[in-house]
Amino acid sequence: MLEIGLFLPTLEGLLGDGWLPRWRELQRLATHAETIGIDALFVPDHLIFRHSPYWGIPEGESRGIWEAWTLLGALAEATHKVALGPFVACTGFRNPALFAKMAATLDEVSEGRLILGLGCGSHPPEYAAFGYPYDHRVSRFEEALRILVPLLRDGRADFDGRYHTARDCALVPRGPRAGGPPVWIAGFQPRMLRLAARWADAFVTAWHPAPAALAEPFARLDAACADVGRDPTTLGRVAGAIVALGPYDGRVASPGVLRGTVEDIASALLGFRAARVQQVVCMLDPRDASGLERFAPVIERVRRGG
Repeated sequence: MLEIGLFLPTLEGLLGDGWLPRWRELQRLATHAETIGIDALFVPDHLIFRHSPYWGIPEGESRGIWEAWTLLGALAEATHKVALGPFVACTGFRNPALFAKMAATLDEVSEGRLILGLGCGSHPPEYAAFGYPYDHRVSRFEEALRILVPLLRDGRADFDGRYHTARDCALVPRGPRAGGPPVWIAGFQPRMLRLAARWADAFVTAWHPAPAALAEPFARLDAACADVGRDPTTLGRVAGAIVALGPYDGRVASPGVLRGTVEDIASALLGFRAARVQQVVCMLDPRDASGLERFAPVIERVRRGG
C-alpha cells in the first residue's frame, strides 16, 4: 500500500504565503494529520533561508525556520502512531557519532517511529551564517555515513577520516530496534546516488509534479545500484510532491506542482505507487489546517485504490 507523508510547515513563507506557525499550531496540525490517516510527519532541516531563485526568495531577504530535531522530539510526544523524521537531515550540521546517539534516543522516545532522512546540504547562505564549512560536502557526507550508519545498525564504529573521526566508538544504550531506524538518503548527482545505493534503506527525490518525472532519476538510481552491486528492488523509493488543493494563484515558484480535483490528485498519487514509490511526502498548499481538511478526501480515495 502507498504510504502518504506530510511535510510540516516549519519554514517561514515557503510557498509565498509569509506564514510561520508557532509550536502549538504545529502540534495541532500534527495531531490532526494523524487523525485523518497520514502515515508519517516530516520537517525540513535548515537553519535560515536567504536568496533562492528555486524557492522564490529575493536577494537581501531572510526567512526563518524552527530547528528540526527539537521539533521532532516534541512531535514524538504529541503523536502516537505516525512515523517521524527529517526531510532530510543535513549531516554537515552535526558530528556524526553524536548524531547517531541523537537518532537512537529519538527512536527510543518515539517508540520506534523515527525515519532518518539524510542529505549533504544544499543552501550555502545558511552554512556561512552559522559557521559550518560548505566545501567538500559529498566527501564529508560519505565520511559521516561511515560513522553514523554502522553505529545505528551494529552499535560500533571505528573510523579515522579527513573530516570525521570516531575511534572505538560504541552506541550504548541502543534504541528500540536492533538495526536502528531506517535510513533514507536524498541526492541528485551520480556520487550521491551511489552512496544511497550503498548505504540507504530508501532513496529520496523531490519535488515532482507527476509520476512520469521519476523515470529519469530512477533510471540513474538503477544504474547506481548496478555500480555498487545492489539489487535495485531492495532499495525503497520515496518521492516528494507539492500538492495544490485550490485554484492557482501564482504564489508557488520553481518546483512543479500537482494540482487538480480530489480524484485527479488521488489518481496521480496512486500513479507514484505504480512508478515503484513506497511513500509520497506531500507539501500541501495551503499549508494550514484548511489544506489538511481538503486533503483528507484524497487520502480516503488513495486508501480505497491502494
